[in-house]
Amino acid sequence: MKDAFLELRAGGRWYERGEDGSECEWGKVLVWDPPTRVLLAWQINVQFKYDPTALSEVDIRFSAESPSVTIVELEHRNIEKLGAGAAEFRSKVDAPQGWGGILDLYAACAAAEK
Repeated sequence: MKDAFLELRAGGRWYERGEDGSECEWGKVLVWDPPTRVLLAWQINVQFKYDPTALSEVDIRFSAESPSVTIVELEHRNIEKLGAGAAEFRSKVDAPQGWGGILDLYAACAAAEK
């Protein structure tokens, strides 16, 4: 993966682009409500492959704690709907290289923008 993209509108695509220019869908934007919330359909199965029939949700909420501090909360829910392998899948996205690592990258990018 070279880059990840999120089209900033309800119904927008959520996908990655590889070094070779190929694209892989991840899901779509269900709710786009800046500056407080984005809700994403995660359509990646337990083998980490795009599957339009797989559906869990990534709910990201932003709340201002002060003028210079924002709290970011991320909930990946309905993972059990992915069926067999869902528990192992949950442990992978809950690992340091999973959502926690992605939030760390987001924080670093946000800090660099200041």
